[in-house]
Amino acid sequence: MDIWPGHPYPLGATFDGSGVNFALFSEVADRVEVCLIADDGTEARVELTEVDAYVWHGFVPGIEPGQRYGFRVHGPFDLANGHRCNPSKLLLDPYAKAFDGQIDGDGSLFSYDLDNPASFNEADSLGHTMLSVVVNPFFDWGHDRPPRHEYHNTVIYEAHVKGLTMTHPDVPEGIRGTYAAIGHQAIIDHLVGLGVTAIELMPVHQFVQDTTLADKGLTNYWGYNTIGFLAPHAAYAATGSRGQQVTEFKSMVKALHEANIEVILDVVYNHTAEGNEKGPTIAFRGIDNAAYYRLVDADKSHYYDTTGTGNSLLMRNPHVLQLIMDSLRYWVIEMHVDGFRFDLAATLARQFHEVDRLSAFFDIIQQDPVISQVKLIAEPWDLGDGGYQVGNFPPLWTEWNGKYRDTVRDFWRGEAATLGEFASRLTGSSDLYEDSARRPIASINFVVAHDGFTLADLVSYNDKRNDANGEGNNDGESHNRSWNCGVEGETTKADINALRRQQQRNFLTTLLLSQGVPMIAHGDEVGRTQRGNNNVYCQDNELAWINWKLAEEESQLLAFTSAVVSLRQEHAVFRRRRFFAGDAAHGGKSNLGDIEWFSSDGTEMDELDWRNGYARTLMVFLNGQAIPEPDPRGQRTLDSDFLLLFNAHSDPVDFALPPAQYGTTWCIRLDTTMPEPGSADQQDWLAATTHAVTGRSIVVLESVPAAKT
Repeated sequence: MDIWPGHPYPLGATFDGSGVNFALFSEVADRVEVCLIADDGTEARVELTEVDAYVWHGFVPGIEPGQRYGFRVHGPFDLANGHRCNPSKLLLDPYAKAFDGQIDGDGSLFSYDLDNPASFNEADSLGHTMLSVVVNPFFDWGHDRPPRHEYHNTVIYEAHVKGLTMTHPDVPEGIRGTYAAIGHQAIIDHLVGLGVTAIELMPVHQFVQDTTLADKGLTNYWGYNTIGFLAPHAAYAATGSRGQQVTEFKSMVKALHEANIEVILDVVYNHTAEGNEKGPTIAFRGIDNAAYYRLVDADKSHYYDTTGTGNSLLMRNPHVLQLIMDSLRYWVIEMHVDGFRFDLAATLARQFHEVDRLSAFFDIIQQDPVISQVKLIAEPWDLGDGGYQVGNFPPLWTEWNGKYRDTVRDFWRGEAATLGEFASRLTGSSDLYEDSARRPIASINFVVAHDGFTLADLVSYNDKRNDANGEGNNDGESHNRSWNCGVEGETTKADINALRRQQQRNFLTTLLLSQGVPMIAHGDEVGRTQRGNNNVYCQDNELAWINWKLAEEESQLLAFTSAVVSLRQEHAVFRRRRFFAGDAAHGGKSNLGDIEWFSSDGTEMDELDWRNGYARTLMVFLNGQAIPEPDPRGQRTLDSDFLLLFNAHSDPVDFALPPAQYGTTWCIRLDTTMPEPGSADQQDWLAATTHAVTGRSIVVLESVPAAKT
């Protein structure tokens, strides 16, 4: 077979219309072969004899898209120095744009005999491993343009490709659970009707199915087990795995963009699916183990793990950084995605062992003209020492605000001493972000995410029910800050179920009317339950999927959620670009008059009120006439004034409205005791009058302009 010298860049397999250029980095290799796999499974090996700056490369004419391939890397197998080369293992291309097949758990996938970790296993892994695929890079994007919603106008919807679409009756059965289903009009209509502006997809990078889970009859459902950072997961494609998954993914993005919805990817760059030293050799480990992975300094046969998955990528290695940056740019430039949520992002900040906000990773993100302009969301923690870093990421970044989640959950379940912090979370968490020159949009607010109880389960269970996972209910978080409303699990008691639905509305209203960027977990808008399982990472079944057969109460919750999203989008006072001058961190006083805090008796909050650990009520005035920043066209926004009345007590509390200087007449925009907004006739409330607010509820009042004479 002919082979030409080719080029060391770009890395991976690049089709140019006449053949394919192959390029692979390995500093430790002695020889590298690219192996072309025929449809019958036979192999043709071609040696890459050219090497520049540790990149082995060559051009093979006549190769076309759909060709499956892998690499065999010859080099040292020296565990003490961290080297694990083994040419009997067919290795995946770290830069492959598509993959075919899955690993099957065969012993040949391991570089050692399973009964002797120090041995050298010469069994060939071909036929038992995944294969890289050459793809056609050409796609007709037409007039596709990214929506580019500003952060303060953004409402994020976290979703799973299968979980969102597998049971939807209006999605054709043959494409359910795929990218094509996400791009189907039925799913898009739901997202548009709900009012979300961005869908955040749980991992769609190619991941590996855990053989340990498969042995239990389970599967890796969530996908936090990446092996291919530039490839869409093949099992989520309805059209095929020989490159068709790339075209299908692009078509999904194009359809979402046409509906003015951004696409954000949940990406896992902190570790790979190869696990620790006992894991299989399927890619990075056999290419250049010591370059790709963080190893224990005292014993390089072991891996330094801050992710809980067995390994961590070596973020100070320039080739690892290059891989991540090349991946990010590829997804933005070629796949047209609009942003990323970085799983366990604290690990990405570890150049050595400490978390360093000035690490090389953040430096290259900051200066990159492509990546610095898309949405960057950190999960600001990992499992290593000093790993909880909420509030400590650089100014370019936004963060999943775990303190928001915890505080809001505590407030609505009646925990003591949460009032001041609840007020701070409601107004954008300036205590976390203002000192680093960030704004409220740095806070990605959420009450529920994929990891933990659903919203319906949060108000139905005190304890997790994870027995279906096969780990004796020992997996998953045990401290959920949940409250079952008086009965554990499902019940036929009407009063308990009514309270649970009201609590769900309280959480959604709090979330969507807080300053910052709200994120809704898929299905929470329709009361999705996992029957108490708070860790469905291995449940690819009805337990984890949305049930689209909606009862009346679930349809009402959907209508309510849509109404709150609309209220947020209609009024700039709920999505400010800057912090209030009078948030809780400033003692509640505002020289600008942009916000005022009141006790339920209508008096201004004082220090004793804020320090009252047993207080469960709060009233906040939002001045729509005092939004200090202009919009991008330089126009200043004048908005309605609002009063938000929170009662987390179990009993009704009388609220006295502020005097007429704050507003003479108020109409009820939301009352969380009502299944749907406007579902009952409600009279306007007047200044300085007193009204009973039902226990565990919110009332949102909008000022009524004085009649013109």
